[in-house]
Amino acid sequence: MRKIKYKKGRKTQPNFYEYTGVHRTHPVEMQLFVYDENRYEEYQKVQLKKVDDELKDKRQVNDVKWLNIHGLHDLELIKNVGNLLQVEPYIIGDILNTTRRTKMEELNDTLFFSIKSILPEEDLYSVRVEQISFILKENLLVSFQEKKSDFFTHIRERIRTNSGIVCKKKNDYLLYLLLDAVMENFYITIENYEDRIEALMVESKTNHRQDVLIRIENNRENLNFLKRSIVPLRDALFSLKSFKDDTDYDGIEVANYTFFARLHQKCLELLEQIDYDLNSLDSASHFHFSAQSQRMNEIMKTLTVVSVVFIPLTFIVGVYGMNFDYMPELRWQNGYFLVLFFMLLIVVGMVFYFKKKRWF
Repeated sequence: MRKIKYKKGRKTQPNFYEYTGVHRTHPVEMQLFVYDENRYEEYQKVQLKKVDDELKDKRQVNDVKWLNIHGLHDLELIKNVGNLLQVEPYIIGDILNTTRRTKMEELNDTLFFSIKSILPEEDLYSVRVEQISFILKENLLVSFQEKKSDFFTHIRERIRTNSGIVCKKKNDYLLYLLLDAVMENFYITIENYEDRIEALMVESKTNHRQDVLIRIENNRENLNFLKRSIVPLRDALFSLKSFKDDTDYDGIEVANYTFFARLHQKCLELLEQIDYDLNSLDSASHFHFSAQSQRMNEIMKTLTVVSVVFIPLTFIVGVYGMNFDYMPELRWQNGYFLVLFFMLLIVVGMVFYFKKKRWF
């Protein structure tokens, strides 16, 4: 699992940018959608000059424009996109620094959103993390992805086929759809972990090996990582709801705040489910430790009973093993068999007494 750790950039100058992610192999590509209720245009591998022309086209001033960028390692291109959008330099720095936590920030006519997309890996013990950022400004929505993925494929198809109300709404509703698509990955990840947690709950009751605890701890660590990713998103969406009565910001239509309230509710549901799963893992580890302790107690009880049974026998053997010339019973013809019989009676009597007391 790729942990979220702060990485200090080598800032040799005020506006020094550095991409801190790991996806650097594929070239950076941009995709542009321009649409309204009646039509749409789609441009693949679009150049920044074309994007600038579309933004300045007065005939499309009311059209929704969605610019999706795959890849962040082309620093010059990302910097030029920031200059085109006229956003603060530190916003571009936050887009490139993938180690930062989820955040939301409103600057005059610009809304910036950064979120972590998390999916389970094939090895089942780690998660795949990708940072996705959004800039909402006027009729434009720009999404920044670290690499190509299919998170938004169904949204593109809805735009192409004019399905639903996406083409009737502005870019704030499109932002809601994109955030909702990213949040679906959280549900997929948590559902994946729930299947494993259920299996661990059963295995912890039958398997006494140490690897069970290791797998429990791995799942607990990943769930805590998920929780740390969702909590700031919950806080950001809660803050976004407070913009409803803000007369200075009109980037989101009042009627569309309901959709973002749904996302906030989803965050609460996800956090509740994660807390439940963490409690289940705690129960599994506690049961495993209890079973180990109980098993150890049973072993110690058995060994103690055996030891107690042999204590009087050892005493008798020790007495008759002393090297005195004059000891009673030494000259008895059947003394050996009588002592063995007496020792057997002691063993049977002690076992009967322990059974009666239910000590084993």
